[in-house]
Amino acid sequence: MLNLDETGRRILAEVADLHEVPEGAYNIRSNSESAGRRSTENIEIIPKTDVSGIEVRIKPGTRNESVHIPVVLTKTGLHEVVFNDFYVGEGADVLIVAGCGIDNCGNQDSEHDGIHRFFVGRGARVRYVEKHYGSGDGKGKRILNPGTEVYQEEGSAVEMEMVQIKGVDDTDRLTTAVLAPGAKLTVRERLMTHGSQTAVSTYVVKLEGEDSSADIVSRSVARDDSYQKFDAKIVGDARCHGHTECDSIIMDRGRILAVPGLEANNVDAALVHEAAIGKIAGDQIMKLMTLGLDESEAEEQIINGFLR
Repeated sequence: MLNLDETGRRILAEVADLHEVPEGAYNIRSNSESAGRRSTENIEIIPKTDVSGIEVRIKPGTRNESVHIPVVLTKTGLHEVVFNDFYVGEGADVLIVAGCGIDNCGNQDSEHDGIHRFFVGRGARVRYVEKHYGSGDGKGKRILNPGTEVYQEEGSAVEMEMVQIKGVDDTDRLTTAVLAPGAKLTVRERLMTHGSQTAVSTYVVKLEGEDSSADIVSRSVARDDSYQKFDAKIVGDARCHGHTECDSIIMDRGRILAVPGLEANNVDAALVHEAAIGKIAGDQIMKLMTLGLDESEAEEQIINGFLR
């Protein structure tokens, strides 16, 4: 049974799509304390003793299993840093669901910094989902600064879904990855900022192995007076394929900075960057208005479809 109040359960549903105790392994953290934990035969969750955080050890060959590790903050003024390490055994194929939600109804800032390290074994596959969400009517900020390190062995594959579309005042995300031969990394980021929010996303991916590949795509919307920066760098040290893409909608007085970074250190490194920033096309709005929507409703429909 999870030790969460009504607000905590609402946030848990937002960041992890959980409405009850999940099947499989889980570690749910609420206001800097454990709200529930369970290991399984193939996935062991071990609390750290030197720092705040956990180790998640997934046995080789584990398939069709999941582990949920969401974080919930509902008290104003909390500041925490959590260090989580994931060891994914050779040939495993698993789903890891993380994410953090902050409900701040007070006047002090609340902040969660989650540092995640992934050690992905030979031929293993990982799907990683991380959602960030903020709510509450207090003047204190909701701050999330995730750090992610990925180390992939030969032939492994990692798919990462990074989502932040509501309520986070400040975020500074740093994701780094090192890929061995034949390893593949796929990242899909969806982001929306509004008000005076700021969001910085930085990716540094090193393709060190022959035939390794990375595909990093960000879709974002900046509304009101918000600011976004997308900084993606791919380093090709061998025969490899790398692609980054930033596709953004700018609205009101929003600001967006896209910083491409490609470094080829091998004649067979094929690296591509694409970036597009623009407003919603008027003909798109007009088309939806002919179907009975007003201008505001048409904009929302376009944004929802863009970030899907």
